[in-house]
Amino acid sequence: MSLVRALASITAFTALSRVAGFVRDVLTAAILGAGPVADAFFVALKLPNFFRRISAEGAFAVAFVPLYTEKLERGDAGAFASQALSLMLLVIGAFCAVAMVAMPLVLLLVAPGFEADGQRYALALDYTRITFPYLLFMSLSALIGGALNAHGRFAPFAFAPVLFNLCLIAALGAAHAQMIADPGLALSLGVAVAGVVQLAFLVTCTRGLGLRLRLPRPRLTADMRRLMVLMGPGVLGAGAMQVNLFADMVIGSFLPAGAISHIYYADRLEQLPLGTVGIALGTALLPMLSRAVAGEEETAARSLFSRALTLCFALGMPAAVGLFLLAEPIIRTLFGYGAFTETDVAATSEVLRAYAIGMPAYIAVKVYSSVCWARQDTMTPVKTALVCTTLNIVLALVLIFGFGWGAEGIALATSVAGWMQLALLIWALRADPVVRVDCACLGKIALGVALMAGVVWAAEPFFVPGDAALARVLALAPLIALGVATYGAVLLAAGFRRSYAGGRKRIHTFFG
Repeated sequence: MSLVRALASITAFTALSRVAGFVRDVLTAAILGAGPVADAFFVALKLPNFFRRISAEGAFAVAFVPLYTEKLERGDAGAFASQALSLMLLVIGAFCAVAMVAMPLVLLLVAPGFEADGQRYALALDYTRITFPYLLFMSLSALIGGALNAHGRFAPFAFAPVLFNLCLIAALGAAHAQMIADPGLALSLGVAVAGVVQLAFLVTCTRGLGLRLRLPRPRLTADMRRLMVLMGPGVLGAGAMQVNLFADMVIGSFLPAGAISHIYYADRLEQLPLGTVGIALGTALLPMLSRAVAGEEETAARSLFSRALTLCFALGMPAAVGLFLLAEPIIRTLFGYGAFTETDVAATSEVLRAYAIGMPAYIAVKVYSSVCWARQDTMTPVKTALVCTTLNIVLALVLIFGFGWGAEGIALATSVAGWMQLALLIWALRADPVVRVDCACLGKIALGVALMAGVVWAAEPFFVPGDAALARVLALAPLIALGVATYGAVLLAAGFRRSYAGGRKRIHTFFG
């Protein structure tokens, strides 16, 4: 499967998941608003997801996929995956059990500001004990999904989050119908059920691949030791943004009620392009790049990287600029109903603008990091992650407690850290023969984005939304369509498609 076809498959199902996620978030905002119950649930949702993204889908995935690809070539991939599955079940299962018992202490570490607010702390404690087992189910799902990706079956793992969102929408329906009086409790139960549903779905998708997963006695074999050695530094290397978002939650707990909710809703919008472009590119690129590197096919690896980076900026840059320019009408159209007030709309819009500044950097980091992971180099990403995570925390504290900023200070610090991480990776990989950049295509993308931004900025005053939901959509949709049309027309006029198709002849490094 080609990179573009793989990306299209992942992007299509990821986009479907994001649409379902937006339906879920619109209902959540209308029912929960941005108060104490919402803050408590979002902490309960983020905590298992934090560990999932940096360990299961982060460090584990980038260590497992290259090793599994090697085993696949030799014909012993099934035994390797089964042993990894048994070891993961033991380790993550024990971790979840300990964490649930120690949850009062865990909450004091991840949301220390809740201690002064008895209501948020008590609710978060109850909700998190229900949601935390989701980590175990999704860790097992990540292993099966990684194996499916290595076999070229990208669609099932990309579709699985749709099931998650459907489970939470059903939980919100139960809360609205008063079947469960506490909507935060209903959503927490929905998270736990979603983990089981996603795992069962992915297991059924392994049929027909010749991949027979078993549960042998967990043993620390040479392969498992190698997997764990690669995972160790990858915990931070693969999850730098997740570590930054985790730090955002800790610092945000000291802000007034509603701040964590504003960060959550803004992050959900940022995750749309980040998931459909950055994560999708990284997911599709890693097994292909690993195969090319393992086969010493340098020309193929160089072409994969160059085309992936070009796609990254071609799709990510206009999305980031669009979110920055249209933050307030987008937030108002999606979430500005029911318990979600105009004050919440304004606050969330500022956070979204701050996140949008760093979005292109985090998308590009996925592409650059894939080069390291394909070479089984997890130390380079972790070194950059340590620097950038420290920068994120220090800058967020300075902006909030030194300059009196609110949640937008947290988001801006995360964005600055993202650009720093990208700069460090570019410098670290400057001599790698795989890392080549099509400067001609990037120049055309920059021109298209600049003209798109000018047209949208000039046209926005002519599209004044009404109060009704339909009136808001009818005002926002033409603006988005105008921006997309302008950007597409500029790229076509500049010959971007021809440049991209023939880009192998004009790839250069940033350093000559």
